[in-house]
Parts: sequence; structure tokens; C-alpha cells
Amino acid sequence: MEVDFKTRIAQLSAELQRHLHAYHVEDAPTIPDAEYDKLFIELQKLEEAHPELALPDSPTKRVGAAPLPQFEQVTHSVPMLSLNNGFTDEDIENFDRRVREGLDTAALIEYAAEVKYDGLAINLRYVDGLLVQAATRGDGYTGEDVTANIRTIHSIPLRLNTDHPPAILDVRGEVLMFKKDFEAMNARQREAGQKEFVNPRNAAAGSLRQLDSRITASRKLSFFAYGVGALEGAEMPASHSALLAWYRQLGLPVAKEATVVNGYDGLMDYYKQIGRARPTMPYEIDGVVYKANRLEDQRTLGFVSRAPRFALAHKFPAEEALTVVQAIEVQVGRTGAITPVARLASVFVGGVNVTNATLHNEDEVRRKDVRVGDTVIVRRAGDVIPEVLAVVLERRPESTVAYELPKACLVCGSHVVREEGEAIARCSGGLFCSAQRKEAIRHFAGRRMMDIEGLGDRYIDNLVEHGLVKRVADLYALKLEDLLEMKRLADERDGTTPETVAQGKIATKWADNLLEAIAASKNPPLERLLFALGIRHVGESTAKTLAEWLGRFDLIRRVPAALLRVLPDIGGVVADSIADFFAEPKNQEAIDALLAAGVAPQGEHPPSAKLREKLDPVKLMAALAIPKLTEPRSKQLVEEGVTLEALAYLQVFNVFGLPATVSESLDSWMAQPGNREQVKALHLLREDLLAQLPQTAAAEGHLTGKTFVLTGTLPTMGRDQAAALIEAKGGKVSGSVSKKTHYLVAGADAGSKLAKAQELEVTILDEAGLLALLEEK
Repeated sequence: MEVDFKTRIAQLSAELQRHLHAYHVEDAPTIPDAEYDKLFIELQKLEEAHPELALPDSPTKRVGAAPLPQFEQVTHSVPMLSLNNGFTDEDIENFDRRVREGLDTAALIEYAAEVKYDGLAINLRYVDGLLVQAATRGDGYTGEDVTANIRTIHSIPLRLNTDHPPAILDVRGEVLMFKKDFEAMNARQREAGQKEFVNPRNAAAGSLRQLDSRITASRKLSFFAYGVGALEGAEMPASHSALLAWYRQLGLPVAKEATVVNGYDGLMDYYKQIGRARPTMPYEIDGVVYKANRLEDQRTLGFVSRAPRFALAHKFPAEEALTVVQAIEVQVGRTGAITPVARLASVFVGGVNVTNATLHNEDEVRRKDVRVGDTVIVRRAGDVIPEVLAVVLERRPESTVAYELPKACLVCGSHVVREEGEAIARCSGGLFCSAQRKEAIRHFAGRRMMDIEGLGDRYIDNLVEHGLVKRVADLYALKLEDLLEMKRLADERDGTTPETVAQGKIATKWADNLLEAIAASKNPPLERLLFALGIRHVGESTAKTLAEWLGRFDLIRRVPAALLRVLPDIGGVVADSIADFFAEPKNQEAIDALLAAGVAPQGEHPPSAKLREKLDPVKLMAALAIPKLTEPRSKQLVEEGVTLEALAYLQVFNVFGLPATVSESLDSWMAQPGNREQVKALHLLREDLLAQLPQTAAAEGHLTGKTFVLTGTLPTMGRDQAAALIEAKGGKVSGSVSKKTHYLVAGADAGSKLAKAQELEVTILDEAGLLALLEEK
């Protein structure tokens, strides 16, 4: 009798799936391990002999596959939003009150209550019942494709247990490692003489992000489902508890602690119950989660910011410990943010050995008065980020001194700037500082900046890490051999051998294309070059204002904050940021190197004739930002015959009829080093500009004063092209619809902006209508 291999493979697959579910989900093994192994080996051999008969959800798919070169990015159909946190009884009472108010009821609310796992959030996509993709949460909107690794987790079904699966089902849940599996893995690490993992969450994270899924398969991970994303081809369950019950029917694991409670008292009872059980639970948790149970209630309550109003994470108290501050150092972030960090005597807290703790910012250090030598209480806030909670003053040594934030960046030596109203201080050497190097280059090369096509994150990381690019100007000195060496070093580091190299060939087309793109970027419009420099607060709109009003790069580089403040749409904070950037010698060095490398902006022109009105002495005097010297007081001085030049030399200010407080403020400001020279320089720049300006402004476009918003996809042109045409006729392009919007240009798939424009009765144009408007005289 001929063996029906197809039928036997199907039988073995189904039987092994039943045993897997019983063992990993039901925790009730149905056969001995040895018997399971015999069935598994039989299936494996049949599939090797007849690979065309292997099923897509075969249990053999769980053993892992060859390493991936990198994780692909996945955009979530429905964002994976985070939850707001509650810590105190009052927080929970307020949450319950807000839910009742949102539902306009005084009745007890029915809540779904679950444990909050200490693992990694995952989205599983099932299409027609078959697992086709798994992605990490990422930033909530885009995650990483970890499908190969997820397939190795035995508790996750590769096919849903139903004859009528939904067309699409996104299952949200948590990947974690049970305590016993964590301990067993660390025992293996010790026996092998390898580094142990600190806690189950780190072990799970490291295992799930392995490019080689065979490594993931060797580490026992688990999964629990707790939410839903996209759902098509099936009716959404009427409640969260019904959703979890449905998941159990589909063969998905759901934690047994999930339940339904009523009102505030029910929430608090559940929290206390889980808190008592926490030490004996088989996996780590860091709190519990409450959700309005009924789906209708969830829809009514909706979302606020990036979190649902209908749900809350009730966190357990953070673990705390005492240790000693051995040093206070600063870290310079990729955007220049200066963060004080306490270096601590090692202490075990919250499941990890803590040696560093954030002090957040200068104000926080002073508020807590943290000093080197202090004994401090360290807390892992939210069981994640170690922080210094407080100082134990009775243990303070007499020799301690108050901490002061460095005035210069410890990485590059550029001056440190802290804007008024900001808690964070920043290194001003954005173009020079090595701590900011990758981010500066990434921004510089962006599509809306210098538009260096092909210079992505991976190449930027490798160029910087291998020392081939230390500043943006170095991009323009790169040669073919540099890029090939970068690729060789990166492959060597990653332990990969490209197929072409294995064949004795070297691919150079990619490098030639990149060098061409870099060379093509040398002559950008002035506003794009300004935007590319990465000056804090300077976006496309501000860069266009600078280019339009001042016209020349060499002038923009030396304009003081006072003159910048009188330009339209540039406030005091932005003006100070621009002036600080160009006042840093290291940034000027970096710019000089760029120009020496052949970068030359297009479209430079003399300053706009409209600038004449802005050079009014009254406006400039008020723009000096001298305390109490308002525009009316400046006008009073000018009417008394005080020019900017005279102001710089005056020694007394109480002879012009000014209030005493204004005179005293002027006297105090002028006494500060460098301020008189600042006024003199402003006077000389004003005289120079007045001599250069044309007497009359060029004719304005017929769309001057009109604000446009673009949305959707236009038939023949991109948004950038449409915006350029509008601006060429004097119009302004905004990103959001408001009462000040004159026209909405709508293409295909226009979204909420179109609805908003209709609501506000804004004139709506299609592409043809826009082109007709542009042609009008």
C-alpha cells in the first residue's frame, strides 16, 4: 500500500500542534517529551524528503533559520499607543472619576483588569488565520519585523484554532521570559563561562532582537495576548473580557490573572491582590492595567494625546536603595542636550546593578542639592530609569561643594547655552561637536536640506564610526576608495561576506552613485543651506525668511540677535538661537570648511528693500532686549536726539525724562561687559545695510498675504513643487488649517484637513484651480 505522505505530514503537524498547545499554553502535557521528540523527528524527515508538502504552520518552522542581515521596518496599521501611569490611590480615584464623567454616569464602571507584564510589546498579524508577520512596538507607529524570531515561541500559534478565521487580525501582546526559564538560561551561561543576563526583561529583549533566529529558538520565550489592532472579516467583541475569551478559543495564550471588576473599590482590591501574589508569580510584572471593559465605553472615552482615556497602568512602587555619589559627569546627547549623570557606587535595585543615575538637568541637581560624596536614595522610576530621588543630608561629608554645570561642552569645548524658560542646557557646537556628529550629518543630508540621495543612517553611522567623516565638510572630500574601505570595515565588524566579495568581485555602483549625489548637493538654494546647518529652532519657514530678507550667507553669519528680532516671524528665542550658533567659533570653522569644500548657495541677492522699515532706530533700540526699554521708551529717547551710536557712548540716562527704573536698567545693562560694543556694532551694521538697500522693493506677487494649506496627493506635482510655485507668487504655505487660511489645495486621499477647511468655509482648490490662480495677474 502506497504511503500518503501529504496526509501523514498533515496528521503529524496537527498532532504536534495539539501537544504544543497543551504543554505551553494549558500547562498540561499530554505525552512524554521522548514521545513528542519521536513524532517531531518523523515529521522533520518527511519534510526534508518532500519539501513541497511542508505546511506553512509546521512545528518545524519553530527551530530558527539562517541569520538576517538586518530587521526590516514595519508600519503598524493601528498605532500601538502607550498608557498613562498612576501611582497613588488618588491617581486611581481620579481615573475612575474621569471615566464616569466621560460616560456621564454615576453608576459603577465595569473594568477589565490585567497584570502589566515586564516584557516587550509585540504585534502579531494573522491573515486568514495564518501568522504572516510579527513586529515590535518601536515608536508606536513603526516597529521592526521579528517574524522569524516570533515563530520560535511555542506558545504562539502559527495558525489560529478556527475554521472561520478573520481576514486580518492584529493581536497585541507581550513577549517575556518566565523566571524559571531565565534562571535556567543563566545557569547555562555560567557553565559556558559567558556573561549572565541581569533580569528576565533584558534577556527577553536580547533574545527577541537576535538577527539569528536559531539563537532565539535556544532561549525559552513566552507570550500573552492582551489587545487588538486591525480586525477585518470578523465582528469586534463587545468587551475587552470577551476579546480575551475569543483569543483563548483561537488558541492564543491569555494570562489567568485577567478578570473583570467594578468601580474604584474593585480596582484597588485587584491591585492589592496582585501585589500580594507578585513575589510568587512565574514572571515579572511592574503593575496592573485597568481598561473600561465595554467597547462602546472605550469608543465614547476615546484618546488624549498618545494614550487612551479609557485605560490606565497602575504601577507598583519603585524599588529604592542607598548608595554614594562618586562623581557627577555630563552626557552630551545627539541634539546637544547636556544631562548631568551621577556615577554611583554599585547598588542592586529594581532587579539590576545600578552604577549611573540621571540627574535630569541643572535645576534638578540644585533643587535636590546633589553633591559628590553624598549618600543618596536611588530609585528605578517605573522599574526602568535609575534616578537619584533624594540626598541623605545627615550623612553628608563636610568637604562637599555645590555642583555647577560646565560652561563649555566637555566633548568639543563649545560654549553651553541655556535658553530662557528651558530646563535643558545645550552644547552650541552643533556642526563641530563629535557627540552630535551623526545627528548633524543626518539632518544636513536630509531631503529637504542638502538632499544627498542615498546617504542613509547606515552609511552615516559607518562613516562616522570608522573615522572617515568627522564634520559635514568631510563628506565632500570622500573618494571611491574611502567608501569601499568603509564597506569593508563594516562587513568585517558585522561578520558578513557579501556575495560579490565571495565571488572575488567588488561592487562600486552604489559608491559611485553616492559620490555623484554628494557632488550634486554643492549648490543648494540659500534657504536649504541654512536649514541644513541644524540651527536650533530654525525650520524651513525661518530659513526662507532669513534668505528673503537678508539675501546673502555672509551677512546672515554676522547679523546680531537685535536685528534678527525685527524680522517677521522671528521671536526673541529664535533670534538668540541663531546668533548663538554663529557666535560659536567652532561652528564658523565648520562653515568655512564647507565653503572651502566647494559648497556655494544659489539665489543670493542684496538685502530686501523691505528691510529699510525694519532698520528704524526705535525698533532696533527696543530689539536690544534691554530690560524695561520698551518701544515707547525707545521712541522717547530717539525724539530726544539719541541715536544708536549716541546710546553706545552715553554715561548717564536720567536726563531724558525716563522713569528712574528705566534709567537704572539702562545704566546696569551698559555696565555689563560687551554690551556697549554690541550697540556700536548694531549701529555700524545698520549704516552699512542702509547704504546697500535699493530705494524701492521689488513688485510683490499677486498672492502676497494669502495663506495656503496643501493636503492629499496632487495629480502631476509634489507638495514641494506646489509650495515653491505658491511662494514664488508671494503666498505663504502653512501646515495646518485655521481661520487665517485663505485656500486649501486638496489632492487625492485628502484627510482631516479637508474636513476642517469645509467646516471653516475655506476656499478649496484642486490642482487645476491652483494653477489657474497662479496664472492670474
